[in-house]
Amino acid sequence: MRTILYVLTALGVIGLAFWAYRENYATQEILRDTNALRHDIRQTHERLAVLRAEWAYLNRPDRLRDLAEINYDRLRLLELHPDQFGYVDQVAYPPAPITPVTTPVNVSSMDATILEETRP
Repeated sequence: MRTILYVLTALGVIGLAFWAYRENYATQEILRDTNALRHDIRQTHERLAVLRAEWAYLNRPDRLRDLAEINYDRLRLLELHPDQFGYVDQVAYPPAPITPVTTPVNVSSMDATILEETRP
């Protein structure tokens, strides 16, 4: 009986060792993937910072003003002034479209009297 208990205990220890071995390698793989993702995120943040800096550089008011003056013949762009802006309630929105009548209803007074006579 002791031999069976020793064998079962040894098999249990071997099984747990195998499970721990697999979990160790699975954890290491997940850590490698996490580090790779963090590296990609860092690179993406750096690229985003560069793109934001380029956007800020390209959208400088003096540069845009010069471009508008150079391309005035083609674009007809004018400088913005505060008096060119208005309020939202001054915007003329298009009227709502009138939906077509698909099922006409007869509304003569003669039909109304007939309906009143036929009611119980």
